[in-house]
Amino acid sequence: MTPTPWPGLRPAWVEVDLDAIVANVRRLRDEVAPARVMAVVKADGYGHGAAAVARAALDAGAAWLGVALVEEALVLRAAGIAAPVLVLSEPHPGAAGACAEHDVAVTVCTRAGAAAFAQAGRRARRPVAAHVKVDTGMHRQGCAPAELPGLLDAVRTAEGLALDGLWTHLAVADDPAQRATTDAQLAAFRRALEAAGAAGPRPRWRHAANSAGATLRGDARFDLVRLGIELYGLAPSPDLGAQVRERLRPALALRAAVSALRTVEAGERVSYGHVWAAPRRTRIATLPVGYADGVRRGLSGRMRVCIGGRSWPQVGRVTMDQIMVDVGDAGQDGVADAGPAVQVGEVATLLGDPVRGEPGVGEWSAALDTIDYEVTCGLSGRLPRVHYHGDQEGTRWVVAPERAGTTPPA
Repeated sequence: MTPTPWPGLRPAWVEVDLDAIVANVRRLRDEVAPARVMAVVKADGYGHGAAAVARAALDAGAAWLGVALVEEALVLRAAGIAAPVLVLSEPHPGAAGACAEHDVAVTVCTRAGAAAFAQAGRRARRPVAAHVKVDTGMHRQGCAPAELPGLLDAVRTAEGLALDGLWTHLAVADDPAQRATTDAQLAAFRRALEAAGAAGPRPRWRHAANSAGATLRGDARFDLVRLGIELYGLAPSPDLGAQVRERLRPALALRAAVSALRTVEAGERVSYGHVWAAPRRTRIATLPVGYADGVRRGLSGRMRVCIGGRSWPQVGRVTMDQIMVDVGDAGQDGVADAGPAVQVGEVATLLGDPVRGEPGVGEWSAALDTIDYEVTCGLSGRLPRVHYHGDQEGTRWVVAPERAGTTPPA
């Protein structure tokens, strides 16, 4: 049987260029040195595929991996990844045994958390690495600065725990206009570090900077920086979009093949609600991807698609499983009046690299009044993730096993 030129039974998929991940990590690693890099691969690597991205980041010099959930850490362990992994929120005490068993470092914010993870470490006969988090102004997780000395003492003296880090999180590092707030947070963190040093040995890892903090604030790097969105070649905020595009490469592309073509007459209406009418005799291409895949309904009539080296407007409402695209005027015989006609089976790019003229993640986030993070994290798990190194031409695709629908093309 001849394989299809796409990885699943349906011609819609996400491609991830692991060479872009490697290049981004190396660039960022050099920028933040001598601090080390934690590659944040939570939310399935921001929608890119956590295990594949983690391996590429580690190959490029990352020292740590960061996740949001214990379950995400266990996925990495099941994939054979033995590198240090930190859960970036204090896990529920019910997860303590799994963390101890699988050598997963934990964030500790409370004495109750410290007690639960110390008990798990004793049972496993291996101390659980703890990174104490202090709240310097984000007010989401972390102990209050006044509580820090007591919490550090509890962690240092608990059998079954090993104090490995002290950290905080910056709330507005991506907004240069709020520099004073970041200044205040960093000052509070330095006071916390002084208090920690006065009470005992300094934790090995001190970290505060996320992607924006690492890029904009050399004074926020300390021993370790937690690189998330920039690892993927995307921007922490619209204000940093141009700076990111100059230095980093987007790793993700969303593609789908044309599944149907039809001609609609001038004035005929397309898709649910009939909110769009053809201004002329028009060829309409259908792509088998919709809001169940993460192509948000709010993008209806506000996005473009690249087919055959040209940009075409998406028209009508985005539906659950399909979208429609205006691919040009139709002559009396129903084909394009000029230029090569779009064909069924032709591959369309919904997201790609703006440097190549493709729609970027930033276009979607601007249209949706959101951020790049939400766009890629929102791409559904029913889209196969295809990971490759180097030029896609002639390269064998590797489909993430947990997402694969069929054998990848040879």
